[in-house]
Amino acid sequence: MALTETVPAAAPPAHEGILRRQALRESAARTYARSLPIVPVRARGLTIEGADGRRYLDCLSGAGTLALGHNHPVVLEAIRTVLDSGAPLHVLDLATPVKDAFTTELFASLPEELAEKGRIQFCGPAGTDAVEAAFTLVRTATGREGLAAFSGAYHGMTADALAASGGARHPGVTRLPYPYAYRCPFGVGGERGAELSARWTENLLDDPKGGVPRPAGMILEPVQGEGGVIPAPAGWLRRMRELTAARGIPLIVDEVQTGVGRTGTFWAVEQSGIVPDVLVLSKAIGGSLPLAVIVYREELDAWRPGAHAGTFRGNQLAMAAGTATLAYVRRNGLAGRAAELGATMLARLRELAAAHDCVGDVRGRGLMLGIEIVDRDADADPLGARPADPALAAAVQRACLDRGLIVELGGRHSAVVRLLPPLTLTDEQADAVLDRLADAIAAAVRTAPGPTGSSPTTLRGTPA
Repeated sequence: MALTETVPAAAPPAHEGILRRQALRESAARTYARSLPIVPVRARGLTIEGADGRRYLDCLSGAGTLALGHNHPVVLEAIRTVLDSGAPLHVLDLATPVKDAFTTELFASLPEELAEKGRIQFCGPAGTDAVEAAFTLVRTATGREGLAAFSGAYHGMTADALAASGGARHPGVTRLPYPYAYRCPFGVGGERGAELSARWTENLLDDPKGGVPRPAGMILEPVQGEGGVIPAPAGWLRRMRELTAARGIPLIVDEVQTGVGRTGTFWAVEQSGIVPDVLVLSKAIGGSLPLAVIVYREELDAWRPGAHAGTFRGNQLAMAAGTATLAYVRRNGLAGRAAELGATMLARLRELAAAHDCVGDVRGRGLMLGIEIVDRDADADPLGARPADPALAAAVQRACLDRGLIVELGGRHSAVVRLLPPLTLTDEQADAVLDRLADAIAAAVRTAPGPTGSSPTTLRGTPA
């Protein structure tokens, strides 16, 4: 080759072209693609392989959808069976053997009181539509309009579901304080903070001059997910059940993300012993495919035919995958396994917090875990909480991805690193996840600007 010849530039890898075209074609509302610039091409269990050949441990799990991880054999077999049978794939809300099997398996997993006298409504395929259905149901049953919801909540992105979520402003929604021990709105934390939250709620519901009409329903999450992995104390949940039952207010519990063994029991409400009037379910119940339902007490079943409908509420493949997933979790005791492994991981995360002063709090239930990243240079409040540090949290997420670990951020300021691994996680995989996370936090802190923005900060107890 002559020295003057121009060497053609190497073509960019295929995955870079895909990412570039996505950025050009898709809307500015896209979310996960911004912080996770990967192109998945194969996946199995905890592992995703990208188009660039790299492998990742997936602790996002479709935002909690993949109870059994990616492409579990029982899920694939259930889908193939339906496809090979010649059964119709689109049936609106008609009865089918696949649907009957799903309903039977779902009801077998429910709290006994709800299973015995429950009704089910199949909704559009997203959890937000099930939330909308729950609101329509309780408004029809009670003849009232308003709703009671909690600070930090996330219930979806359609009109009423978004109105009931934290950060929204809607005159028909009464916002109540959710117990948050680390950042207690009453400045006391712990059981006392939860008690004050309950007292506030009771007073507001009963105060004739409080300006709040009796709502059509109250909606809550037993563990706030997008709100920052905040578990509600069992005693507080029982108080909410008592308050609503005594006042004829239907209690709606959103278990879209907490259900199917995620928090250490099949349904998170089982840990407090409460039975809601309406249970909102999606994500894992479809076995990785779109499916959403509400299950509710039969006395609420007052709406007319077509009062809540949707063209794609009869997803046969999702029902088959969901049946297989529900049965596998139940028969293999994966909820108990999530409780056991989750406790072990939480203990290791507490050790991590002791070594890194940028970790303000660790919390969670089962395999739904959160690590709150804080500004270690700021003054703490009287309870010891420092302000959130979303920039450092984003750096931790990037460092995790560099190390082949996929995590999500949540919380009020997107400063909570969230772990949602599949329930099939092994001890060895859990160790690998936590090792990579620990290394990522250390790396993010090393490269973070110091108090003046010019020098790196150090780990507590670690030489510079």
